[in-house]
Amino acid sequence: MLAPPRTVVRREGGLYALERALQRRGFRFVAGADEAGRGACAGPLVAGAAILPEGKRGEVPGLADSKLLTPAARERVYQEVVSRALAWSVMIIPATEVDARGLHVCNLAAMRRALASLTTSPEYVLTDGFPVDGLGVPGLAVWKGDRVAACVAAASVLAKVTRDRIMVEMDDRFPDYGFAVHKGYITEEHSSALLRHGPCAEHRFSYVNVAAASGRVNRPPRARRPVSAFDGQQTLLFDASTAAQPVLPDAAEGTVGVASGDQPQPSPMVGEDEAMEGENR
Repeated sequence: MLAPPRTVVRREGGLYALERALQRRGFRFVAGADEAGRGACAGPLVAGAAILPEGKRGEVPGLADSKLLTPAARERVYQEVVSRALAWSVMIIPATEVDARGLHVCNLAAMRRALASLTTSPEYVLTDGFPVDGLGVPGLAVWKGDRVAACVAAASVLAKVTRDRIMVEMDDRFPDYGFAVHKGYITEEHSSALLRHGPCAEHRFSYVNVAAASGRVNRPPRARRPVSAFDGQQTLLFDASTAAQPVLPDAAEGTVGVASGDQPQPSPMVGEDEAMEGENR
């Protein structure tokens, strides 16, 4: 039996070329998945997943890698994605889980959960950067997938906008850190605030800079977060090694959840994040 001819996807074919090629080969529902917040030292890790329809309806005006869009443009594209997508979902992994399980494990788990939450089952999956197993369908990890495949770019916008809104809300609870501006990434302003105030409960204690600011850098990464206790109104952090008084008040414990089809209110335009991992987030 002759092997089927190879499908060649040319870069000049644009953002939709890869999905269209897969659809021509019989994979009608192509899902993309991407994350936001991997490089941040505070706040949740957020993964998005999306399936765009075939044809003109699936061509989202202004769609691009979320890191290349202004905050206002991302909000516009976000609204277009949620109105046009056949299915979309967002998964939120709190900082406590990142500390407990490790960043890479949480990154893959978040994308896997987001894909599993889609109301339309994908027939093929494209992920940004990392292969994700256990999906039950064929898939491909695409280097810089949010600049190559439309469904991955759509997922990146879903994840980024959702996370930015969370960080703006978090700034109201922890106003000393500037979360609304830098979104939890490591900037000069954020680093100075860490030194002045120490970490809050939304920081990732498994990260070296946070551990250093908390005085727990000599502990294994997954043992750096202080013990938390709930007093009926707020979560307080204790240093179990010294049985000290609560040192970080007003710390709200994060939760894991899926927002599928939910559309939170847009956050105020507070400016773009600073450079992280060599790119603007």
